[in-house]
Amino acid sequence: MVKYIIKRVIYMIPVLLGVAFLISFILYLTPGDPADVILSSQATEAMRDAWRQERGLNDPFWVQYYHFISGIVLHWDWGTSYVNGLSVTDDVMLRFPNTFLLACLTTVIAIVIGILLGVFTAKHQNKWQDTTFSIVGMVGISMPQFWLGMLLLIWFGLNLGWFPIAGFDGPKYWVLPCVALGVQNAAILMRFTRTSVLDCMRQDYVRTARAKGQVESVITWHHIVRNALIPIITTVGSLFGGALGMAMILEQVFSINGLGRLMVEAIAMRNYPVIQASVMLLAVSYSIIFLVLDLLYAAVDPRIKADFKNQDFFGSRGRKLRRLSREEGAHA
Repeated sequence: MVKYIIKRVIYMIPVLLGVAFLISFILYLTPGDPADVILSSQATEAMRDAWRQERGLNDPFWVQYYHFISGIVLHWDWGTSYVNGLSVTDDVMLRFPNTFLLACLTTVIAIVIGILLGVFTAKHQNKWQDTTFSIVGMVGISMPQFWLGMLLLIWFGLNLGWFPIAGFDGPKYWVLPCVALGVQNAAILMRFTRTSVLDCMRQDYVRTARAKGQVESVITWHHIVRNALIPIITTVGSLFGGALGMAMILEQVFSINGLGRLMVEAIAMRNYPVIQASVMLLAVSYSIIFLVLDLLYAAVDPRIKADFKNQDFFGSRGRKLRRLSREEGAHA
């Protein structure tokens, strides 16, 4: 297991280098000049050129990319903000916890509601309960999250005054953005859970458990849901990663001081170091999420855990393959 984790961490390196290359190349090709946005209209062309030269914007792309990567690897320096001249690392790390907390709370809501309703509708297949919640789920999937967020803001924030309309400073502030972001995720997870549970309900081991007189609740949660968890876990990981990205819009709606709002402000100001650092942090988060998913697979499926134990840096059952290769070479 430890070898597998180390191997996956090593595999993350080229992925993150590729993400850094893409975002840097896109920003390099983006039309416009940050100096036109950052500097005042009274700035002369010489002042603009000196400003660009100081920040390396006049350098070729490969030089800019090298400075970006070397700064991260050697000094853990993500650059300096064009707007306030402060460290991008401090600014990004200050905003990221709010975004991460929003994604975590949203995913918890989706897991609790989505899995419970998915199991419930599967157990009542083709009955009125299944039809009702399936329609509700389709409405939830089709509803844009930012639109739902604005409706919740108007109804429960402005009209009724039950919840604050801006900020993210405590549980009362969390309710509206988490509901706005969690409804669609819960609906998606409910549909996936229902499909996966229905597939497992038709398996032979379920019929065998019923023939042995097992209690229905044990059959449902131990035999059916546990074996249905692999696609459900994959969906949960994708929804969590999507929540990190969707937070960019919801943070604007609810005025949350998070990474998404920081990225929107940076894009408007052409603050390239902040954009690069934010995208890289999201890429690292995605990579870690899917590493955790792989470990969760092993926790729910003993067969996958046994595969992990046999893996090494050359892939699954690498030692066996190399031994067979040596034997074939000896026979040849």
